[in-house]
Order: sequence, then structure tokens, then C-alpha cells
Amino acid sequence: MKSMYSKILMLAFMASSLYSYAWGLTGHRIIAEIAENHLSGKARREIRKMMGRERLAYWANWPDFIKSDTTGAWKEASSWHYVNIDPQTDFKVFEEKLKAQAGSSLYTQVNVLSSQIKDAKTSEKDRKIALIFLIHIMGDLAQPMHVGRAEDLGGNKINVTYFGEKTNLHSVWDGKLVDSQKYSYTEYSRLLDIKSDAEVKEIQKGTLEDWLFDSHKIANRIYAQTPMDSKLSYDYQYKFNDTMERQLLYGGLRLAKWLNDLF
Repeated sequence: MKSMYSKILMLAFMASSLYSYAWGLTGHRIIAEIAENHLSGKARREIRKMMGRERLAYWANWPDFIKSDTTGAWKEASSWHYVNIDPQTDFKVFEEKLKAQAGSSLYTQVNVLSSQIKDAKTSEKDRKIALIFLIHIMGDLAQPMHVGRAEDLGGNKINVTYFGEKTNLHSVWDGKLVDSQKYSYTEYSRLLDIKSDAEVKEIQKGTLEDWLFDSHKIANRIYAQTPMDSKLSYDYQYKFNDTMERQLLYGGLRLAKWLNDLF
């Protein structure tokens, strides 16, 4: 990974509400905020050394912001936000296909970035960049359409209308469902993060592969219930709001578990 720390300060504010990214600005910040609330003391101290006093939510969208960069410096990172798998219902088959894929993806990069963070030879600047990417793509993992299908680019090619507005299935799940609730990310994280310690530990169980399969199964259900040219409105929100909120919560709690284990 290139040492591009100077670009962080320049690009961190380049995004605008016109862009549609994974979970949108609010969703990624919700996941990061929930994760921060569940960090161990050691993880919190180590992250503070790397990130300073800024909360995780401050950096949670930076890997999407840099899509606005025109220098090509971050072109290699475009595939890190998703993994495409043909629809599967059996975990073992899903895992085999996941591990057999060539090239970089959300799946490969979670492990690569984690290794870079743990490697004492990684520069301080590049460790920080790796952590920022890790925070973001662990959030992507919880967005079901980021564990979707290649033929429609995770729902990007499935045209729908949402309250009369022409859009696509991926965009609906990236931000429209979250933003329709009209909460700030701090409000939403407080409303969702109410599980008992025992419930949190249960949610945090499993492997990276288990968590990806969890999102993949939800993606299969979304595909089945949102065909091309669907007209989505209040009924769709009612049908999938609980699922969307579950994924935001699970994304935050699992990100915390990953970071706690990492540090």
C-alpha cells in the first residue's frame, strides 16, 4: 500500500450527498460509532495512538470519499468494497467459492489490511490508512448487496423506483432506507445499541466467512423480493426496516470484535 497520508487531509471532505456509497454517510458512521462503544480498553488505547482523538465515525467514509480522486492512486482499492458470489444456500459451498475467487475483494482485504496493521514493518502512516480501510470495509460486509451477484453489480443494474424516484436496488440499500428514518448517526447508534452483554457476545460469534454468509443469505432474500422495475414505498420500508437495522447493529458489533481481537 502506498504511503498517501497527505491525500487523506485533502480528500476527506470531497464527498457530497450526491454520491451513492455503501451504507451512505450515515450508515457507515452508525456502524463505526457502535463499534467504538464496544472496544476493549487495549484496542481503544492502540487505536488512539494511531488515529488521535478523532472517533472512528470521523474516518468511516474516507474509503468512499477517495473514489472522487482522479489521479488513479486508489484505483486498486475499488474492488475491496464487495465480494460477488453466485446465490448459495449451503455454507460449505459458499465458503469454497469465496476462497476460490481470484483477485482482491472485500474478503481478501479484511485479512490483508489486518496483517498490515499487525506488521511492525508497516509505517505509521500506512497502518493508519489500513485501519481506516478496515473500519470501512467491515461496514461494507454488513451491507447485503455488497455480498451480492456479479451479473447485476450487487443490484446496481436492477432498476426500481423508490417513492417515485428512479434509482436502483443497490442505492436503496446503500442509503435510502437508512436516511428515510431521519436520524443522525449518533441518534441511530444509541437507538440500536441496546443489546445485553450476552446478546452482544452471541452476535459476535463466528468467523469472517460466517459473517459474509449471513449477509449473503439476506441478499438472496432481497433479490427474491425486489425484482426489476419494482415500485418501492412505505410497504418496502415496513418489510425491510428491521433487517436494515439488524445489519447496522451487527456490522458495528462485529467490527468491534474484529478490532478487539486484532489489538
